[in-house]
Amino acid sequence: MQAAPLRATARPIPSVSGALRAVEAVLMSGGQRTARRNAWTSVLEDRRRAKDRHEAQYVLEAAATGRPQAT
Repeated sequence: MQAAPLRATARPIPSVSGALRAVEAVLMSGGQRTARRNAWTSVLEDRRRAKDRHEAQYVLEAAATGRPQAT
């Protein structure tokens, strides 16, 4: 008697972010999800702007003092 052949099913492994979105969908209404995502996008954008400001300040100070910039 032969054993039945095994069939491999290609199921993608769920990601952590996908699992968090699923939990978020259960716990929050649509408007709350949108507000939370918008808030997080704003945080990331503020961080990017702060980094850009810091880099610009460094370049301006380097130009004012005549010291070479690090690359």
